[in-house]
Amino acid sequence: MASTEIEGLVQALARLPGLGPRSARRAALHLLKKRESALAPLLQALGAVADRLATCGVCGNVDTSDPCAICRDDRRDPRMLCVVEDVADLWALDRSRLFPGRFHVLGGRLSALEGIRPEDLTIDALLRRVAAGGIDEVVLAMNATLEGQTTAHYLAERIEAFPVRLTQLAHGLPVGGELDYMDEGTLAQALRARRPIV
Repeated sequence: MASTEIEGLVQALARLPGLGPRSARRAALHLLKKRESALAPLLQALGAVADRLATCGVCGNVDTSDPCAICRDDRRDPRMLCVVEDVADLWALDRSRLFPGRFHVLGGRLSALEGIRPEDLTIDALLRRVAAGGIDEVVLAMNATLEGQTTAHYLAERIEAFPVRLTQLAHGLPVGGELDYMDEGTLAQALRARRPIV
């Protein structure tokens, strides 16, 4: 039987996404066995982040500075703004290195079932950024869920009053996907978004 402190570590790890009780126990054992090479660096990294953690006042990204590294990057095109639901979405798009502009994190998506309304998200801050000028294109990068598409539709209605090009990410078939494994919603979206070959 493990001590109260070790059980506390296992329980804390089990609260992380993707780790259940068994995985958390294995991770805790690994950290305890590799104190010098795994536990000490992890504690140091967690301490450094905990002391400096900040939410960017411009875009809503989580970083160790405000404004964040993305908003401070002069190589980014300030005329392009990509709107995402969550910080995880921003990080995923930024990892692709395909979007050269800046970001705006809504902090969630509209959901009647969960009681999330427009005023619960950073929509007003987004509209202020667009109204300030200097933005030529707003890319709505919402998830392909009912709530994500509802959020995109709501944002499109609010942004259409501004002189910006409004686009959204394409949805449809994934690369390497086989038609007989696709759900009807994915197939329907792929058919609606079809384009000429030449």
